[in-house]
Amino acid sequence: MSVGEMLAATVPMARTLNLEFVETTAERAVVRLPDQPDFHNHVGGPHAGAMFTLAESASGAIVIAAFGDQMTRAVPLAVKAEIGYKKLAMGVVTATATLGRPIADVVAELDAGERPEFPVEIAIQRADGAVTGEMTIVWTLRPNA
Repeated sequence: MSVGEMLAATVPMARTLNLEFVETTAERAVVRLPDQPDFHNHVGGPHAGAMFTLAESASGAIVIAAFGDQMTRAVPLAVKAEIGYKKLAMGVVTATATLGRPIADVVAELDAGERPEFPVEIAIQRADGAVTGEMTIVWTLRPNA
């Protein structure tokens, strides 16, 4: 089972929004939000909450892809998030997530008994390639007690 399939199966909100996990690697996660009238805002594009969930889901996918081998000793948790809506989003939108720190550095902190934090940067784009939003989520790997 791929990371995307696992997240779609275990995260009800991802299923509710019909998110499509296009690519999920330790280097990049790409998730698509189909154009669905039930999730439109007052101007006919995807609701801000749907775009937040799209971006958060892309960040979760890259975190699982990058640190899935650490899940027996730590749980990933989002610490904080900041999103900026840049342009009007219409139609299908896609979120692309990238890690802001090298995986080895984060694992080294975990190995040292620390609780590492690391940013995930997400760009949200329309089908024409225009960036409609940008989000940063700071994640942590909380060691299991």
